[in-house]
Amino acid sequence: MATKGGKTAPAQSSEDENGLSVAYLVAYNVCQMIGWTFLMIKLIHHMATEWTVVGLYDEVATFLNIFQTAAVLEILHCALGLVRSNVVLTAFQVFSRVFLTWAITYSVPSVQNYYGVLLFVTAWTITEIIRYSFYFFSLLGGVPYFIVWCRYTFFIVLYPLGVTGELITVYSSLREVEEKKLYYFPLPNAANMSFNYFYFLIFFMIMYIPIFPQLYTHMLAQRRKVIGNIDKPKSQ
Repeated sequence: MATKGGKTAPAQSSEDENGLSVAYLVAYNVCQMIGWTFLMIKLIHHMATEWTVVGLYDEVATFLNIFQTAAVLEILHCALGLVRSNVVLTAFQVFSRVFLTWAITYSVPSVQNYYGVLLFVTAWTITEIIRYSFYFFSLLGGVPYFIVWCRYTFFIVLYPLGVTGELITVYSSLREVEEKKLYYFPLPNAANMSFNYFYFLIFFMIMYIPIFPQLYTHMLAQRRKVIGNIDKPKSQ
């Protein structure tokens, strides 16, 4: 039979693996879409009923911690070739958010009622709903123009908004971090190394200065490339 000749069987196996990969990625993106949508609903409900950022973090923390941490899987997706994205860039973007989620907002309770949290959670949530919707429709074979437009337009406001919220949150954490010596490892110790989390956070904020303009201008260039190609009239 042809399937035993070494040609048809491998092709079928490859198709099966590709089908499983697509099915997994569809499930992953749907779960993320649903998770971030529920987070948005809770955020809107809290702000509409309470009219204050106080208590907002407690409302959204579970969804934020679970679904932002789950994004670590996207690094694995890149490494395994399931998606065509740069592993290093993806790892940087994911870990910077995971860091802010756990090492700042979760670990430093005093920042949880600052407006910085409202800003970056709002920006992240809208961005992720759009992004995972984009990936979902891409896997199905076609992305509606509205979602393409949203993905390559909303960042113009959302990215600076998110960065502002992130910087406010990190800056607001400095006092508590210094007072509690949080994640502070002085000498002498077995590793013969010291670490001052307070100074690390200052360095972390300074790194926004060179990185933010580069990423922002890159995304503006991507918008011109993608939206421009879609809107460009086709030759007769």
